Amino acid sequence: MNHRIRILSILLGAILLLDSVSRGMEIRVADSQQLLLAAREAAPGTVVLLEPGQYSGGLYLQDLAGSEEDPIVIAGADPNDPPVFRGGTQALHLADCRYVTLRTLRVEGFPANGINIDDGGSYESPAHDIVLEDITILEVGPEGNHDALKMSGVDRFIVRRCHFEGWGGSGIDMVGCHDGVIEDCRFIGRDGFSQSNGVQLKGGTARVLVHRCSFRDAGHRSVNLGGSTGLQFFRPRVDDYEAKDITVAGNRFMGSSAALAWVTGDGGHVHHNTIVRPETWVLRILQETSDPQFQPSHGGVFEHNVIVYDSRVQVFVNVGPRTAPETFAFRHNVWIDAEDCRQPSLPVAEQDGTYLCNVGAEAYESSQDLQLPRSEHENAR
Repeated sequence: MNHRIRILSILLGAILLLDSVSRGMEIRVADSQQLLLAAREAAPGTVVLLEPGQYSGGLYLQDLAGSEEDPIVIAGADPNDPPVFRGGTQALHLADCRYVTLRTLRVEGFPANGINIDDGGSYESPAHDIVLEDITILEVGPEGNHDALKMSGVDRFIVRRCHFEGWGGSGIDMVGCHDGVIEDCRFIGRDGFSQSNGVQLKGGTARVLVHRCSFRDAGHRSVNLGGSTGLQFFRPRVDDYEAKDITVAGNRFMGSSAALAWVTGDGGHVHHNTIVRPETWVLRILQETSDPQFQPSHGGVFEHNVIVYDSRVQVFVNVGPRTAPETFAFRHNVWIDAEDCRQPSLPVAEQDGTYLCNVGAEAYESSQDLQLPRSEHENAR
């Protein structure tokens, strides 16, 4: 009898949960199965709150559909004690979803990806209007093409106030993503993780703003404006660039082999950033494909940046073959040699550059807090 009562109680609870979800109410869940049930039946305006505790990964959520006025929200119930996802190959996979917000979640120790958001393979109908806020993703990989946040075929997105620390491939890897913003995020490399990039924008990605983020030892290239993508993965289709119209503004870079790299990129505006002690180059201009349908990397603008460098930088801009470095523009940058008095050698003459020599250790230490006025950053919008 007790067993039958228990089964009836579970069924009644599920019915009440689904009824609440369908009416767009706030639902509290305490484990992964309850989360799956609530999310799969969610309607516009549903808010699914995850109680503190540990949740298993491997959750696949497809076709979640909120609305512009009433998105579906999946969030930690207590911002000071977020739910923690552990176990499985990746924490969450959102496929072909729209108007969905993820907020205040913690993801740890996944071998494949932390969170994966994509179009479900339907290239002509991307996932869209996705927001990630206050998400922490730690220790993904640790080696190879395994990303903290992977997005493929996602349009109109915001990644805000997120923390990424220790990954194999990219902190955020974008393939064919458009019209997005990454802001106020932190990317921190860890020993024992291969960390190719902090943010990578490739596979036809266009019109994305990366601003007010901090990058510390965040991979070989902290921001990769472009990349090397198999033709079958471009979204929505192959054009003549890997990345186009990318803006990188108001960020702080410390360490990494290079702060930035243009790779088969069309344009791109890098301005009002602070770059401190890159390990090998300040930036790179590369073409990682020999396919003639792609234009050479061209048309980038690098201006109003502050760069602090030392003797480790012998080549300021690494220029690869099949690129068009003569089409780039360098303007109004401040170059600070922490040890000597070397002016940068650039692919083209700089307009109105400023060069400071022998600033010494004290000036270097003070540069740790060097930033441009926030109002200048806001101009990036």
